[in-house]
Amino acid sequence: MTDPYENLANAIVLQAVKDYRDASKRLKKKPSNQAAMSDAMECERFFRSGWYKALTSVDGEYLIQKLREEAKAL
Repeated sequence: MTDPYENLANAIVLQAVKDYRDASKRLKKKPSNQAAMSDAMECERFFRSGWYKALTSVDGEYLIQKLREEAKAL
């Protein structure tokens, strides 16, 4: 049986990843999109936060690096 709190933590992190990917796609289409830039920066702040560290053991800087690499490949 899975821990419901662990499931919630995973869902929060996955939603932030989806939000970052969405912002990256919007920036690819229109690099001057301030709302998309703000969304991406907000996600990066989350990935560097204490709350993120409490939710997962995945290194936030590593995740940001991988998401940026993914965005460049779009």
